[in-house]
Amino acid sequence: MNENQPQDKKIIIDEDWKARAQAEKEELARKQKEKQAQGETAKETDGPAHRRGPLPPPSLLLLATSLAMQATVSLGLVSDSSGDKPVTDLEQAKHFIDTISLLYEKTEGNRTADETAALDDLLHQLRLSYVMAVERGTAPTGG
Repeated sequence: MNENQPQDKKIIIDEDWKARAQAEKEELARKQKEKQAQGETAKETDGPAHRRGPLPPPSLLLLATSLAMQATVSLGLVSDSSGDKPVTDLEQAKHFIDTISLLYEKTEGNRTADETAALDDLLHQLRLSYVMAVERGTAPTGG
């Protein structure tokens, strides 16, 4: 370019950005309505449930192990979901262990051999951990 020639500056003004943004918003809303119509809400596909995968089918052992995990947390053997220092609450731990024991009693005659063996082992381990916690002199500190 010659220095004596005026430079033409081109200014590009994108005035239709609002219209494009609105169209994208409408398209997203349309897609979400389609998903809802198919029984698949945005909450189900975008939230934590979508990231963790499908839940396992309900079962006696799943229920018992869920209660056992809560007992383990109450015994102070693992941290709760907040990640803070483990807190011991022996009364709550005993409650969870007793609840598993109640399930064991109430399902007598309706369990498979594998379920019975797993529950026997689970209760044995939890009761042993509870006794050890009491012997350590761990006082209930939870609420």
